[in-house]
Amino acid sequence: MKSLSPALQAHLDDGITSLSWCWRILRADGVALGFTDHDRVLTFDGTGFEPESGFAASEIRSGSDLAVDAQDATGVLTSDRITETDILDGRWDNADVELWRVNWADPDQRVLMRRGAVGQIRRGRMAFVAEVRSLAHVLGQTVGRTFQAGCDAALGDARCGIDLDDVAYKGIGVITDLLRDRAFLASGLAGFAAGWFTSGTITWTSGANAGRITEVLAHDLADGIATLTLLEAPVRSIAEGDAFTARAGCDKRIATCAAKFTNTANFRGFPHIPGQDAVLRYASQDGSHDGGVL
Repeated sequence: MKSLSPALQAHLDDGITSLSWCWRILRADGVALGFTDHDRVLTFDGTGFEPESGFAASEIRSGSDLAVDAQDATGVLTSDRITETDILDGRWDNADVELWRVNWADPDQRVLMRRGAVGQIRRGRMAFVAEVRSLAHVLGQTVGRTFQAGCDAALGDARCGIDLDDVAYKGIGVITDLLRDRAFLASGLAGFAAGWFTSGTITWTSGANAGRITEVLAHDLADGIATLTLLEAPVRSIAEGDAFTARAGCDKRIATCAAKFTNTANFRGFPHIPGQDAVLRYASQDGSHDGGVL
């Protein structure tokens, strides 16, 4: 049940109302944006809710079970607030959404109708449609550790303990030649063995993608020139001369943890658990399938 302020309740009881919808979106990078279906800017809680965005929402759906309720929010792609590159870059992914019912004549009279998060986003040439999921979607996420052979820590986090800013795991490179939209030759990485940056990341320090991070799919080395293939093409086109910082990658195997990082003490997997072949084994007299302890 919603708790209304006495002033808002009195406004509703009056019969003649001046109500509008307001959406506040808080992205993971800390940027807070406000939108409203009213015809002028509304301000409360330090956020300005703008009407010029073309932002509108579908009906609110809410069920009594634990299913994820969702509504669609439609917005126009604008150069200063909502850009196509920001959507492609993932800056709107899982952003927190607040939906408010506000008396536009007195924004202090308002009630928070629901909270949620941005889900799937569909883009067109001039607009986008974002799915706003209810908080019930959190119940469907995996919580806790996974019992698996590979490490479940992220390379460089507190559980892993590896310092990716160490010169042994970080290299500075510059694109010397483009091979494809996501593959290129680079100088400055001759001191690292082939595969060192496979499954790692590069952070662009110059060019159109400066400040963005991209995952590395493959790293090869020939005659001191590195070849890097990215998992996905960057949002903006890359060009010769673009500089970047490459950081080592990890394939989550204990052998790699020992040989590449000397970090088996912090390995967060279970490398000795039986694999699927153990289920398919049968008893025999050759000594390897006698039903004993593996």
